[in-house]
Amino acid sequence: MIDVATLSVIRRWALREQLSIREIARRTGLSRNTIRKYLREGEAAPSYAKRVSPSKLDAFAEKLGTWLKSEASRSRKQRRTLKQMHSDLAALGYQGSYNRVAAFARAWQVRRHEVEQTTGRGTFVPLVFGPGEAFQFDWSEDWAVIGGERTKLQVAHFKLSHSRAFLVRAYPLQTHEMLFDAHNRA
Repeated sequence: MIDVATLSVIRRWALREQLSIREIARRTGLSRNTIRKYLREGEAAPSYAKRVSPSKLDAFAEKLGTWLKSEASRSRKQRRTLKQMHSDLAALGYQGSYNRVAAFARAWQVRRHEVEQTTGRGTFVPLVFGPGEAFQFDWSEDWAVIGGERTKLQVAHFKLSHSRAFLVRAYPLQTHEMLFDAHNRA
């Protein structure tokens, strides 16, 4: 995008001095398509450079980043809250608001997730199976009352990958014979 001063020069040359687009392009060093585009536009809103102002948190950013990294590895119940971190920073001389600390923590979290690629769409490889091509198998334990007596059973679970249909079969023990019998009956 060109600045407002260049835009006013282009318009003056084209509208007042009746210069050709080719001549304006030669004088400005811009392409003829760019000149045409700006002459076609009615009013162009000026664009200003984004102002960068220092934050009160800049001096403490490295310390806060270190704290956030160490807290991320702790369990949720053992972590310090952002309010606690803000009060710790205030004890070190930070005079800014809690909102700046929270905004820094949110931005830090987003950057961390981007590095670890734990958020977003990531890579997804769909698993598609044909009929009879694959299944999943697992054992579990369950209790049942057989003949008035409470008995522990070993349960074989099959789940077909194509249809998601399942088969469950119970056995008294988890031996090779039971495993082969479960597979034969599936």
